Amino acid sequence: MSIRDIESVEEVVFMDEIFDCEQPRRKKKSYRARVSPLEMYSDAEFRRKYRFSKEGAIKLIDLFGAQLKSDGRGGKLSPDLQILTALRCWGRNEVQDDSADLHGISQQSITNVCRRVALSIVQKRQMYIRMPANLDEEVQKMNMFSDICGFRSVVGCIDCTHIRIPHVPGNEGHYYINRKNFPSLNVQVVCDASLKIMDIVARWYGSAHDSRIFNESALKLKFEGGQFHGRLLGDSGYACTPYLFTPVLRPRSRKEVRYNAMHVRTRNSVERCFGVLKSRFRCLQTGFRNSLENIKLYIVALAILHNIAIIFNEEEFPVEEEVVEEQELQPIQAVGRGAAVRAAFIEENF
Repeated sequence: MSIRDIESVEEVVFMDEIFDCEQPRRKKKSYRARVSPLEMYSDAEFRRKYRFSKEGAIKLIDLFGAQLKSDGRGGKLSPDLQILTALRCWGRNEVQDDSADLHGISQQSITNVCRRVALSIVQKRQMYIRMPANLDEEVQKMNMFSDICGFRSVVGCIDCTHIRIPHVPGNEGHYYINRKNFPSLNVQVVCDASLKIMDIVARWYGSAHDSRIFNESALKLKFEGGQFHGRLLGDSGYACTPYLFTPVLRPRSRKEVRYNAMHVRTRNSVERCFGVLKSRFRCLQTGFRNSLENIKLYIVALAILHNIAIIFNEEEFPVEEEVVEEQELQPIQAVGRGAAVRAAFIEENF
């Protein structure tokens, strides 16, 4: 797979190819006994450890297993065990050697397994992460948002969240240190009212401002080009434009107060999206221990799995308070055409 294959999710950069670890020279091989977790655990215990129901996990194996098949020589892992191993590593954020021990896999193979599974998932990204492709799909998204509290013409909610990463060495390391003084990637997400992720940018360093990430994204160009009829809702860290409405910083009328209240309720979808995503896949909350390139890959793969969990009607995991983060960004004053369009919208609808 080449880097250019990831255009629809903002150029997630991958390492070249995955190679199995070299085997010791002519040493007699021995393999650990491998028992399927689908048989080992009760339904409740399996879901707690693997973050999907057994039925959901079997569906994932059906979706992605064909790309993970091998000839079976040299103790190769079956597709189902590869997928389940990756789910456990990502979902429970277990130390890799613990997960390796549980699945009868050498610790040094776990990274290869997780990367291989992530690549197989991301290859199908266009099926699961995409903005509305036509007016009918847009209208469906807008109706779902309107059902929340009556806010009209919203096609998506946008925000960023920080994913903790290891310290990045070299001259560029300081760019990854965010406002809270730890290294991270600042990941932009646009979601719909069902909390499905429709667009994701997973390549920006932690010190990058949310507004800069959007301003340099392909999604902004699509909105400016008139590709969408609806608009986005974002917090005051974004500039107010005709296609991205932000809160009124100092409301002076009942209509503006009502607008702000409904804006908050509607835009809360993206905060809930982050909470549900991070509660299912704990590595996104506590941070990764992998290489930067693998982390970018995993973030996109987990966004796809998040959407698939919604499609499968998988039960959500409880969202802990610290998972729902409120970013303290310098607010951007609405001026120009964006402010005028928003004011006219408020006058007409509130």
